[in-house]
Amino acid sequence: MPRPVLNNKYLPPEAMSADGYIIKQDCFTDYQYRTMPASGNGCGFMACYNLRHFLGHDVDFNDVRIELDSMMPQFRGPTYMRTMRKYLNRYVPNYREYHGKSECLMQAKRSSAGIFRYYEEMIPHFVTYIRAESGKFRFFNVNDGLEDFESDMDEFGRKHMVFGPVSLLCVNTRSDKKGS
Repeated sequence: MPRPVLNNKYLPPEAMSADGYIIKQDCFTDYQYRTMPASGNGCGFMACYNLRHFLGHDVDFNDVRIELDSMMPQFRGPTYMRTMRKYLNRYVPNYREYHGKSECLMQAKRSSAGIFRYYEEMIPHFVTYIRAESGKFRFFNVNDGLEDFESDMDEFGRKHMVFGPVSLLCVNTRSDKKGS
């Protein structure tokens, strides 16, 4: 896989997984997102990129960064949930949205992939997960040391969703496959 370039700088190889997912937010210091480096505030566009990558879309992370950034007011702060919805409505119109930790975990277990919005170490954070072949779930860009790992969904919730509200934007739920 070719390494992305910005201003003649390459992302380090640890920024992306071998299969093309963004896994290490800290590697994106040279990319501006909103009013600061993406290394400190880019989880929203990274989550959108990872979900679209999972769905097989021909997508470049920098295009996602630029488009999502242009959809928000330009002042300091996290990616807004309303902006995530607007972006996903353009590219993933069949996503479903849920709220509350219990409901989100239950629906995530029934889905193929999705994006959680929760607080990681008391900071609002977006994280993409996909269903792994092992039956567990693969999570991307959770925290330092947890850039790309598999976990049971309930265990992930117990360890990471310990403070604040939880929301889920997910695709391909079992009920979707039944046509309901």
